[in-house]
Amino acid sequence: MYTIMSHHSKTPRLEELLPEALLPEELLPKELVHDKLWQRAGLWRASSINSSFTKGVPTGFKILDEHLPGQGWPADGVTELLHEQYGIGELRLLAPALARLSQEQNRWLLWVSPPYIPYPPALLNAGINLTSVLIVKPKTLADTLWVLEKALTSKSCSAVLAWPGDINAKQIRRLQVASKKGSSWSILFRPRSAAQHASPAELRIQLYATPSSHTHTSINLKILKRRGGWASEVIKLHFSDSLNRVTPDFQVSFK
Repeated sequence: MYTIMSHHSKTPRLEELLPEALLPEELLPKELVHDKLWQRAGLWRASSINSSFTKGVPTGFKILDEHLPGQGWPADGVTELLHEQYGIGELRLLAPALARLSQEQNRWLLWVSPPYIPYPPALLNAGINLTSVLIVKPKTLADTLWVLEKALTSKSCSAVLAWPGDINAKQIRRLQVASKKGSSWSILFRPRSAAQHASPAELRIQLYATPSSHTHTSINLKILKRRGGWASEVIKLHFSDSLNRVTPDFQVSFK
């Protein structure tokens, strides 16, 4: 397309000749940058990841907050933590947020089918109010899903942590809806292999053991899915010593 101008014509500005989406940001009027270009579908700026999301629950780790919509864990919806083995720091990762929820809300922290009984002194050291902790162990997957759905929609739980085993996308979608309805945060611990399959969960994070994982001093993670953003690079988090021990060294039977 050509623009024809006579010598009597007023020289048009560059943004009048080219679509604004083709111009570098520094040549665009500010109102175009903010009101047109960056609001178009498919265009996203890393610096605006938190601009349109409800404030989240602070994770306790500044670098992680900066990578999450709302600058923290979501207050509702499903979060998936994918990992290869237990005890690599997955509970220490959640401890600051769980402590805040237990202190600020008069609601349950429900644990569904945990592989180990949480260690009470460690939870106390992390600031978690033990009177808010409730543990259940359903016998079947069907029972587990029933408990999760009822708990999430009841509005009586600030967070529901679950180890559901083999669960599919349709079932996760139901939990996502229930979580939104009850304003409860749903956390699903799943095997790392689940990353190969799509999930309706709003937030998916893959956890990696580090050489210091056995001492619970650090953990590596990668955000696989988040609202309004792409996957992240691997992020390394260092723990304080406020949660010295989360689980006993032996597995506990619920039978």
